[in-house]
Amino acid sequence: MKSVLRQGVLWVFALWTVFPIYWLLNTSLKMPLDVTARPPTFIFAPTFANYTAMLHDPAIIGFFVTTLIVAVGTTIFTVLLSTPAAYVLARFRFRGNTDIGFWILSSRFTPPVAMLIPFFVMFEMTGLLNTYAGLIIAHVAINLSMGVWLMRSFFMGLPKELEEAASLDGASPLKTFLSVILPISRTGIAAIAILTFLFTWNEFLFSLVLGGSLPTVAVGLYKFIGYEQIEWGHLSAAAIIMLLPVLAILLLFQKHLVQGLTMGAVK
Repeated sequence: MKSVLRQGVLWVFALWTVFPIYWLLNTSLKMPLDVTARPPTFIFAPTFANYTAMLHDPAIIGFFVTTLIVAVGTTIFTVLLSTPAAYVLARFRFRGNTDIGFWILSSRFTPPVAMLIPFFVMFEMTGLLNTYAGLIIAHVAINLSMGVWLMRSFFMGLPKELEEAASLDGASPLKTFLSVILPISRTGIAAIAILTFLFTWNEFLFSLVLGGSLPTVAVGLYKFIGYEQIEWGHLSAAAIIMLLPVLAILLLFQKHLVQGLTMGAVK
């Protein structure tokens, strides 16, 4: 009985979660009259006109390329910076270790809007406003604390005997980290990379204010919302197109994501 109830709850939750994606796909296949019909229509003659219009719109390609550059760049630098920092916090004991770790975590507590104006002023003074480098730096700053703490938990879950054995063989701490720890930390690194890529792909506020002439996917979709009307069909089709890379990444690497997030919780 409990098993049936549990499965029923999971099915309800799954339908509740998937329904927005279904409705988005449903809207993207409708003509304007079907989109605004009241009550909503579930049976209609589907059309791919919205997708054709979006695929022939050069602006959509620009949104995609900009977001891809920023997301990939942010992911690379976040992994490169967070992994060694997390290893030091997890394995080395020094004065201020706990305070530094808490300071890094506290940066995640800060509302992003509170950091937006300082970033804007600094980027305007340094010429980083409306540049790929500026967007990447801002997104690395947002995601770095998450990467450090997740990787710190991952490293703390690894047995210390691995490093002790490497030390007995004459390996330095740096060589131990590069030759022993990194190869067995691929799932954790993959989890950080996937989460960083997804968060950057969907981020709106920093991209809107700091990107300017380099609109990302989230900002580009917002442009379909006009003052007098909303192009629901085009908006939905563009959203589905931009959603496909994210879904593909989740489907391909979901195993690595789950392993990386749970490894630190299992000793």
